[in-house]
Amino acid sequence: MDELGRKSVDEFKNSHKTPVIIVLENIRSAYNVGSVFRTSDAFLVEAIYIIGYSAKPPHKEIKKTALGAEETVDWKHFDSSVEAIEELRTKGFNIYAAEQAEGSYKLNAIHIEPEEKIAVIFGNEVTGGEQ
Repeated sequence: MDELGRKSVDEFKNSHKTPVIIVLENIRSAYNVGSVFRTSDAFLVEAIYIIGYSAKPPHKEIKKTALGAEETVDWKHFDSSVEAIEELRTKGFNIYAAEQAEGSYKLNAIHIEPEEKIAVIFGNEVTGGEQ
């Protein structure tokens, strides 16, 4: 891990975080969850919210792709997206959902202030979000 130049768990926990929370709703692949942990570690993301049947640490496939990031990035599990969204609103986060659909905004068209607190929801790889 030294070759990656990553922060230690303590260094990560004490670092200034990017005010972003990634929300994973019913993600089928634990490997995908692990890759989100690894990416969140790289960008000093504040936390990951895991919803529904998405795999959560400790999990063998998450560990394999997260490469230790499941130990650094804070995470919390919720049974439903309603619970997670209520907490995000209480904490003052603006909430966005990633979606490939007609009428959606392009990512580069969204203006986000430098210290704006945002949450980005990623739904199931096949069906998207809750119906």
